[in-house]
Amino acid sequence: MFSLLKTRSKARKPAPPEMRTLDVAGRLMPLTIKQHDRATRITLRIEPGGRALKMTVPKGLAAREVNAFLDRHQGWLLTKLAKFSTDTGLRDGGEILLRGVSHRIQHSGSLRGLTEAVSIDGRPVLRVSGMPEHVGRRIAAFLKKEARADLARLATMHAATIRAPIRSISMKDTRSRWGSCSSEGNLSFSWRIVMAPPSVIDYLAAHEVAHLKEMNHGPHFWALCRKLCPGMEEAKSWLKRHGSQLHAIDFD
Repeated sequence: MFSLLKTRSKARKPAPPEMRTLDVAGRLMPLTIKQHDRATRITLRIEPGGRALKMTVPKGLAAREVNAFLDRHQGWLLTKLAKFSTDTGLRDGGEILLRGVSHRIQHSGSLRGLTEAVSIDGRPVLRVSGMPEHVGRRIAAFLKKEARADLARLATMHAATIRAPIRSISMKDTRSRWGSCSSEGNLSFSWRIVMAPPSVIDYLAAHEVAHLKEMNHGPHFWALCRKLCPGMEEAKSWLKRHGSQLHAIDFD
């Protein structure tokens, strides 16, 4: 009597993404190409902020097909990338948003000192010290501090309204989402939101706090989010129109 023993074949690991640099009319863009088992067509998208590209292709697609697709869409990329300026303006005399208000950047000329928002002759100014080449980093550190203060206050207020405990609050520089909430009650926010108007900052805090009760985006979640932030729709619209510009700023 013979018996055949069947062995389970090990599941193949997905192929690692291909990383390359694409030249779009002299503008070098990082490009990630990922194969997907269920993909039936090529998709190409610009990452939030306009600083990278992501491409999804059917598994096993020939490299010549990928290259031909990229060649055909050079014009499309040029048009879409045109709205993302390569000049950050993060220097003395430049401009930066803080809570929706444009502030003129003023380098103090001192190597030491705090970065602070002040009013000079009735005009909002962000005064920055340190080496001139480090202005962007100093501004980023300032924005992170201001974002943490705003979001901690707003999230705590909204959490008290729905009687939901917050375990922790952290600031990150994510590109794919503005915030997140874990099942353990850990809230995470993109500190770049502090450049948006106060109503938009409030919406983001309310959105993530609502997830403490509803870990989904169903009708109950949106009803709770709207209760916490009545101006939700206007804030969502603002983020849709202007969010990519906030992501595009390179503070390094």
